[in-house]
Amino acid sequence: MDKLKEVIVCALGPALYRIYRVGSTPGRRYPINPLESLGDSAVKLVYLTWSIGVYTSPIIIPYLWHRGQFHSTMNGLGIRGLITTLIKVASAMVTVMTGGLLLRGYGRWTNAEYLSFLSSFRRLENLTAEEVRARKAELLRQFDFDFSRWPVEYRWVDSPTADPKKPPTPMARKSRHQAGQSLNRSSTLDKIKMLPCNIISYIAVHTFGRRMMYPGSVALVQKAMDSMLLEGRTRMIDRFGGERFKLQTYEGNQIDTLFVDRRNSSNQRGQKLVICCEGNAGFYAVGIMCTPLDAGYSVLGWNHPGFAGSTGLPFPGQVVSAGDTVMKFAHDRLGFQPEDIVVFAWSIGGYPSSWMAMQYPNISGLILDATFDDVVPLAVAKMPASWKPLVVNTVRNYFNLNISDNLSLYTGPVIIIRRLKDEIIHTVETDPIRTNRANDLLIKVLQQRFPNLLSDENPMWTLLDYLSGDPDHQRRVLTQNHVDDGVCQATLISYVQSKGQYSYPLDIGSPDEHMSEDVKTQLVLFLATKHFVDFDSTHCTPLPRQLFIQPWDLFKEAGLLSPSRGDSSLPPKGRL
Repeated sequence: MDKLKEVIVCALGPALYRIYRVGSTPGRRYPINPLESLGDSAVKLVYLTWSIGVYTSPIIIPYLWHRGQFHSTMNGLGIRGLITTLIKVASAMVTVMTGGLLLRGYGRWTNAEYLSFLSSFRRLENLTAEEVRARKAELLRQFDFDFSRWPVEYRWVDSPTADPKKPPTPMARKSRHQAGQSLNRSSTLDKIKMLPCNIISYIAVHTFGRRMMYPGSVALVQKAMDSMLLEGRTRMIDRFGGERFKLQTYEGNQIDTLFVDRRNSSNQRGQKLVICCEGNAGFYAVGIMCTPLDAGYSVLGWNHPGFAGSTGLPFPGQVVSAGDTVMKFAHDRLGFQPEDIVVFAWSIGGYPSSWMAMQYPNISGLILDATFDDVVPLAVAKMPASWKPLVVNTVRNYFNLNISDNLSLYTGPVIIIRRLKDEIIHTVETDPIRTNRANDLLIKVLQQRFPNLLSDENPMWTLLDYLSGDPDHQRRVLTQNHVDDGVCQATLISYVQSKGQYSYPLDIGSPDEHMSEDVKTQLVLFLATKHFVDFDSTHCTPLPRQLFIQPWDLFKEAGLLSPSRGDSSLPPKGRL
């Protein structure tokens, strides 16, 4: 009986994937034996069959009804017959599951590597959070195992700056009136008219919509990438000394993170922390962390809710809540001050990163790579024209990823990296550079920060011309407009020093200054070069470390410091 109990404990224990390097002992994959492998395959087959049955039931049940299988006829099974068939199928699945678990458990019980891991894991389950932190290196860090069984090491609610009455939420939807359609209808009749569209939007989002927006949250995609993710984590931990953490958000989601600490290195860059926000099919193990790591920074990566070891679903509210938890963890547990944190985002990761920058404006800077201003134009461009009202309604209600709205409330340094061959974030296939939505993001940032410089026609048209081509074309535009970097920077610095302004928007170029359109154009083009970098590549190519540069900071250049960004003589605006 004791032996059977131990086998059951092994069968229900966490899956072990790898034993990491300890001292001079090299790391290795967990040597799974044939019995465990066979049992594990049987268990996974049952889960897969169940999942396919659940997901396809909305199609199968109407099909069987149409074929008359619910009627007691010569060709139909009838309700009783169908129930009997389902009971037989369920019994077979239970039998296979039970046999698979016993095989898996016996295989693990006979494996000394697994028993050694299980002993450490069971000791860990009885420890407090403080004891887990103290004994993590001894009991936990040498193993890579099922992350759902990993202990929570930091909770959002435990942060001294967390306010349970004001949980992290997406900002108010300022863009509901875009595309000529108001979604906040006041009359009952209008609400009734919108009801069918709202019902279709809800169904679309909770079936294929969310999976199209975030394909990395699809279980089959993650299963196909299991080996790559394990290899990526191994590289981060064995080569860079990374440490894995589990964080818990306000909603109770568990967020899978990995931290590489470079503060003890001789490289000064290691004193800065880069928080990485991945794309809609990106994971920290195989994502953008490699760029700041190669550049010598300390790095913190995290997976979106529903990605790899993170629980939940990647809806905007859960995504920003995860980002907020990561930011608090970086400050409270890892000990980085906001002014030593850079947020780096790729693609759709621009949404949580811009939210983090908006909420914590005293961070060192924001780097946006291959991202966009607003997801609605991209969604509309990828769908049939006749679907536009439905697409706009669905996105605005469920995935209102309006990055430019977030950036309008952030006054810190920002740089935008555009991919010249980007095949994802343009709206016209035949004109990928001119219709790249990174252009629109830059224009909106400059309009918010320097509204008077872009109020005239010529500066705006010249900026559009500048953005419509490759670097050679841009150099010609700069030359034709006699842009002198030294003169332009001196003009801007002189303005902020004379006015004593240390926050955007700036009034430079206002009508009472009588600034010529030529000077405005030169300043706009200069600002574009400081906020915008081109990378001659496609959407998914890793960013070279040479292009990972700190954003330009006008107020720092002018010797001024915004009160929202760390001036010790003034109260900070951020929550940290």
